[in-house]
Formats: sequence, C-alpha cells, structure tokens
Amino acid sequence: AEPMRFGNLFLAGDAAHIVPPTGAKGLNLAISDVHYLSRAFGQHFTSGNDHYLDRYSDMALRRVWSAVRFSWWMTNLLHRFPDQTEFDLKMQKADIDFLRSNKSAQSVMAQNYIGLPY
Repeated sequence: AEPMRFGNLFLAGDAAHIVPPTGAKGLNLAISDVHYLSRAFGQHFTSGNDHYLDRYSDMALRRVWSAVRFSWWMTNLLHRFPDQTEFDLKMQKADIDFLRSNKSAQSVMAQNYIGLPY
C-alpha cells in the first residue's frame, strides 16, 4: 500500500506489503517498519516533532521496494514457470552460473538476503 500512512493510521508489516516468500523478507520488513515507527512515535510524544512521522512512509517504502525487487529476482532465479520460453530458461541458467562464479554477485546477494541497514 502506498502511502503507508493515511492520516493518523500507520500501516506496517503485512497490512502494508506482502512480498514473495522466496526472499524471506516479510518479517524483516515488518521489523524495519516497527523500527521506523517507534522512532517516529518516540520523537512525536517526547518533543512534539513530527519529522519522522511525516517521513515514515517514504523511508519504509524505500526498504520495501528494495526487498520486493530482491524477492522478485530470487523467485525468477529459482523457479520455473509454465510460460517460460527457451530463451528465458537459458537466461535463468546464465544468471545462476554468474552467481555461482562471481564473488561480487554473491556478496550483493548475501547483503540483500540478510537485509539492508535501516
């Protein structure tokens, strides 16, 4: 859901976004949403400053879309689909071979898999 805020209603976790399970990002995203919201609520209730409340959706969605992209990529890398062409299958194999043989690609995959910093 975009935005993840509607007036005084703040959406988090599965109420705001559901990603393919291949990347195992659902719980990570829910926790990052709560991280952003707890900071925003803390600032709001202690000092009356709404900066982080106003930025919550944008900050959370940046992370959400990164996780959605990663989960989409993992799903397409690891699964076969009925409508795949021979070209699609060869591209999939080339991606797997590249990932298997390239340390930089492995590092990027690991960074995305374990989760990007808040």
